[in-house]
Amino acid sequence: MQVSPTITRRSASNLALAFVLLPRTQRQSMSALYAFCRQVDDAADDHALPAPQRRARLAAWRVDVRAACEGGSPQFPVNRELQPVIARHRLSFELFDELIRGVEMDLDIQRYEDYEHLDQYCYRVASVVGLLSIEILGYRDPRCRQYAVDLGKALQLTNILRDVRVDAERGRIYLPLAQLARSGVREEEILRFEYSPRFEALARGVAERARDFYQRARRALPEVDRRSMATPELMGSVYWRLLRKLEARRFDVFGPTPTRLGRAQKLLLICRTWYRLSSGGLVPNYGVP
Repeated sequence: MQVSPTITRRSASNLALAFVLLPRTQRQSMSALYAFCRQVDDAADDHALPAPQRRARLAAWRVDVRAACEGGSPQFPVNRELQPVIARHRLSFELFDELIRGVEMDLDIQRYEDYEHLDQYCYRVASVVGLLSIEILGYRDPRCRQYAVDLGKALQLTNILRDVRVDAERGRIYLPLAQLARSGVREEEILRFEYSPRFEALARGVAERARDFYQRARRALPEVDRRSMATPELMGSVYWRLLRKLEARRFDVFGPTPTRLGRAQKLLLICRTWYRLSSGGLVPNYGVP
């Protein structure tokens, strides 16, 4: 019995939802990739274990996925299911290694000084997933790789804004300290879940950076690859709508429940993307000024 589809279904994530637009073979391949990402992320975020033990688990994942990439015999069920996908699409170990480096950053880093350091984190945990995904989805224009990088950063910055309270509960602040200082927001305020006009200004600045990456992705997507990128385009639409919802709430993200899109809203976006795909009118509907 395959474990990847089960992990994907249980996640109830936006990424898993986006797979419904894919043909069966691609859907299975993306489920295998997602299951790897999910389990690596869970290994890093298992706070019931001390950091050295989580680090050891991630090291084991690195060794095992290297075996999958190099034609060896991986031991983890998820990697055994991922191995034919790796071979079929020539997925590189270097990208999987970058992803693991990204989740390892959460073991060592709880603050980011500036956007330069945060960008590296966003690239590793989000853009790399996009770079792996477009190999499975298939693309013709090499510019599609820049599209994956930009869209990944846009999605991750949106995630960071949504999850400020969840991260603060774990003692983490992903919003750059330089931006906190510029807005006059102290770390202690975020850790105490204190909303203020100063925090709104801080979050609005981060949202503007996210908007810039959405716009870059919109410009970078090659015309020839728009149809094959239907799944990431749906992701872009969902997270863009989420960002707009956060803006409408003036970034008051300190309530006990993170801001999310309702199931009906997501289904509407799926139907709209499917229609635009089938009618040949698929163009990015995010990043509009």
